[in-house]
Parts: sequence; C-alpha cells; structure tokens
Amino acid sequence: MTPPDIAATPDGAAERTFQVDLRGLVDLLSHHLYSSPRVYLRELLQNAVDALTARYTLAGTGTGTLVTTGTATAGATGATGAPGTWPAAGEPVPGIRVYADGSVVRVEDDGVGLTVDDVHTFLATIGRSSKRADEIAEQRGDFIGQFGIGLLSCFLVADEIHVLSRSARTPDAPAVEWRGRGDGSYTVRTLAASARPRPGTTVTLTPRADAGEWTSATRVHGLARHFGSLLRHPVTFDDGGRGPVVPVNPEPAPWTRDHPTPGARSRALAAYGEEVLGFTPLDTIELDLPAVGLRGIACVLPDAVPAGRGNGHRVHVKGMLLSEQAAEILPDWAFFVRCVVDVESLRPTASREALYEDDTLAAVRDALADRLRAWIARAAASDPELLGRFLQAHHLAVKSLAVHDDEILRMLLPWLPFETTAGHTTLDEFARTHRTVLVTSSVEEFRQVAAIASAAGLGVVNGGYTYDRALVHRLPEVTPGVSVADLDPATLTAHLDPVDRETELAAAAYLALAREALAVFDCDVALRAFQPASAPALLVDSREARHERTRSRLAREQEGGLWGDILGALRQEAPRAQLILNQYNPLVRTAVTIGEPELARTSAEALYGQAALLSRRPLRPAESSLINRSFLDLLAHALRKS
Repeated sequence: MTPPDIAATPDGAAERTFQVDLRGLVDLLSHHLYSSPRVYLRELLQNAVDALTARYTLAGTGTGTLVTTGTATAGATGATGAPGTWPAAGEPVPGIRVYADGSVVRVEDDGVGLTVDDVHTFLATIGRSSKRADEIAEQRGDFIGQFGIGLLSCFLVADEIHVLSRSARTPDAPAVEWRGRGDGSYTVRTLAASARPRPGTTVTLTPRADAGEWTSATRVHGLARHFGSLLRHPVTFDDGGRGPVVPVNPEPAPWTRDHPTPGARSRALAAYGEEVLGFTPLDTIELDLPAVGLRGIACVLPDAVPAGRGNGHRVHVKGMLLSEQAAEILPDWAFFVRCVVDVESLRPTASREALYEDDTLAAVRDALADRLRAWIARAAASDPELLGRFLQAHHLAVKSLAVHDDEILRMLLPWLPFETTAGHTTLDEFARTHRTVLVTSSVEEFRQVAAIASAAGLGVVNGGYTYDRALVHRLPEVTPGVSVADLDPATLTAHLDPVDRETELAAAAYLALAREALAVFDCDVALRAFQPASAPALLVDSREARHERTRSRLAREQEGGLWGDILGALRQEAPRAQLILNQYNPLVRTAVTIGEPELARTSAEALYGQAALLSRRPLRPAESSLINRSFLDLLAHALRKS
C-alpha cells in the first residue's frame, strides 16, 4: 500500500510530498520574517477582519461600518442592517471579541466561518490562503491577508492552537473543531451546531510558560489597540471579568468624521497627530488619494530632525497597522513630516510589516510629495509667519527639495537662510547690496576669507554646506540682474592692495627667508595691504590643491613602482598655497625688518601657524609641530632678550 504522503504515478514512479518540520518553520518565521512575537495578535485580528469582510461579501451588504459600542444592534446609527440583508435588524452588529485572562488568549469573530472541507484544505496545508479563492478572488483586494501563513505565527507564543468554527454558507452547517500542535500534528472533529450557535470562528491559544510577556491581559489589550485602533469593524476586549468589556477602536479615524467647521477639523486632526506621534505639530496636512483609497495626515515637525533619524510613518492597510517605521511612503527629502495614513490598495510584504515596492507605491509616493509641495506653496503665498517658523526649523529639507524642484526654487530660494559675509541672511536680502555674489566650495574656504572679503566689499556666500553651492548658482534664475561666480584665490588676491615698490624691496630679504622656511608646506609668501588691519596674515589654500600636492608627493616617493606610475599619470600642476602678509598690521611691519635669519624664519612659521589655525581646517601633523616649535622658539628668544 502507498503511504499517505506517497502517490503512485501512471509510470509507476512514487510521487512524494514534502515533510515539513513545523518547529523549524516557526523558528524561521520568528527570526527572519516577523520582527517580534507580538505579531501573532495582529494575524489573529487580520484573519477575523477578513472573515467578516468575506461574510459581508457573501451577503452582498458591503463591508460593514464601525459603531462606537460593542452592544449596538443592526439598524442603529452607523450600522448596516437593511431589511433582507445581513445582519438583520435587531441583531448585534457583527464584530471581533478579544479575550485574555493570563491563562488563555481568545479571538472570536462573526465572520464567514469554515466548513469541514475548508479546515482540511486550508488549516492543514501550510502556506495556502484561508480565503476561498474559487469564490471571492475578484474581491481579493478587500482582504488584508495575502499569504496564508499568518496562523503559524501563533506558534511563536503557544504550543497548541484550537479553532472552533461554523460556516455561514450553509444554514444548518455543523461546527468543526481543529487542534494544531507545534510538533506538526493536528486533529479535526465535526461537532453539533449547538457547539457554536452562530456562524463565525473562535481561535484559542494556550500560551507557553515563556510567552507571558506577550500573552498577559494587559499586553494583549495594548496590542489589540496598537494594531486595531483604526479597524472598520467593532473590536472589544475582555480581561476575564476583572474589568468591564471595553472597545478597542471606539471611534473611527478622525479624517472620516464630520466636523462643524474647518477650524474644528484642523484642531481634531492636530490633536490626533499629537496623541499618536507624540509631538505637537507645527501644522497638519490632510492627505487624500481616492485612486488608492489613501486617507490620513502629515504632521509637520516643530523642530529640525537630527541627522540619521529615520522617517517613521504609521501606515495602516484597511485599518490594520502595518508599520510605525514605513519610510518608503514618502521621498527622502520629506523628513520634516511624520504621517499617519490608512490605505486600501498598497501591497504589504510577506511579513506584513512593510510595503511592497512596486509601481503603485512609487505613484503614491509621488502624489504625496505633490501634496507637501502644495502645502509649502500655500504657506509661502498666504501665511508668512507659518512659513518663517517652518523654514527656521526645516530649511535643510527645503533646500534639498529646491535643488531639483523648479517650482519650490522659485517660491522659496529668496526666503532661505545662508551664511554670508553679511551674517546669516536670505539671498534676496543679500543680493540687494551685492549684485555679484561669490560662493565658496567649502566651509573652511569661507572661514579663511570671510573677514577679509567683507572688508574688501566682496559679497561671499558659504557654499560648503549641503545643497548651498548648487542653490546659490541658481539665484540668477530667480533674481534677474544678479550674477554668481565661484570664489577662487585669484579673485580674492586681486582685491588686496599691493604695497609700494620701496616697501616691497625693504621686505625682500624677509620674504625670501619666509619662503625658504615654508617651502616644506608648498607655500609661497607675499606682502599686501588689506583690511582689517588686525589680521596679520591670510592663508589662501584649497582642499583640491592640498590633495593634488599630496598626490604629487606620494608619486615622487613611489617613483618607479606601480603606484608611482598610477599617481604620476594622475598628477596635475597644483597651485601652491599662499601666505599673504598684511602690511597694515603692526606686527607684520615689525617682522619684515628682522635682520636675524633664525628669528625671521621662526616669525614666518608663527605667522603661518596662526593663519592655519584661523582657517579652522584640520591641521596636518607637520603643521601642529611647527606651531608648537615656533611658539617655544619665540618664547625662548623673548626670555633671552629680557
């Protein structure tokens, strides 16, 4: 005789079915599919919701409506119950009941129920959907679950699952009992209809001793509210008589309710956002995409977002919480908002803890981005005070958007703050006094030249921060008549006054000694006159030039080797750094008269070190050593002289 798991084929070969190690499969689910054992309750709620949806579909009465009490009857406000439909007038509104007293966890629904054949077909076959695909495939999108493995998640907290169900498809259907155990075995019994007087399903778990963290009455109640607060069917919780039976989702989502005035609606949405997300929104943006059945809110954060913090958006699918960290629902630049949305037509992943990346999700992301742009446009046009508070907190987010969005660029570039030689100001205000705007390529370059450029009347913007240089270069598109150019050393030195020939000749010997002392840093030395007079020297050097000099030095050291050939091929003629001494500074005027060679070299090294410190760029080890040595040498010279 052929064993039960072996079927004979026409050619005589034995066709075998896979034997499943259920404990190994559950371990796989717990470590690689689900993020936490807590999902077992979500899966039970989800199955119950889908069973109710299937029964409404079977009855042809829609999907039911949330009411605010667990004892409401059909025909009450907000409940379905038209004559000749299910539920009939006077019957309790169908719903879901969650029970937990510490010894058992039970989830009961009034849904479509299971027949004996359903139990054998679905509960005994791992991975097959428990929805009747042959009858309701066309309504597939009405169901939350899509993968048919949700019931297995109960084995994360229990060794046995007990299911008692009665089908609504046949009036006199018997009750059917299924008991599944963690070792992979199960039993099925047919019971009298009196074992379950009404159609529906009850799933009971006997928790393992080590699962108390997830199955206590308090935790189960919290999980039910966490996952099911926006479900469209009424859900109640019973803790075994220690307290009253309470609704899990007493009110529908605030965006589905009617409000007497727009102001009342805005306040209600903001209050909900504060309750769910934990902060008072700067403003609340209502989201509505009918094409995919998406509704919800985007709450504008009142403070800047620290670098590296993820975009935690709460996404519900058909009322069931999918994720609190669904960053994929919005583009990366929208990190100034947190969303709470409920959507009908987006696909969850197999774990139902994230959204499946497909064309629909991409379209939703683009549409929500348009809603955020529209909100910014409205604030810019009609609420300058709100716009100012928003930009003060989130100018980086807006800059990232403006780089690639011409509409936002035109609206907000004049309002965005930048660091300039006139302080932190907007480009609109800065361009009124500087029709030629110079922009640096790095923060250190700006810090090197800011004071001197300001004294020389040059308008310089710090382009070293993220997005700033690209945005400044687009200023002429928004403000006609303004030109923008990159600041280079030649531009700056051209605005420094040359000294007269006699002064240049008198300082020639000192300048020669200074160039010799600083040759190790590939640094030239020049004498100019510039404001402010308090600045003894200016070090003009760029990061690119330093990198090129380092590459050239490594090429020389590796000459003849493979890396030397590669670096030599990349070598370019790099501009030297330039230490520009200020003739207006009293210290410099004294230094250039020093006749003692060693003291002249030491003073030049000290001036270089001071200028390098003022540039605020990272010092190389040789520069740190030079600063220490020159300070000690000058101190020793002063002590000897005294």
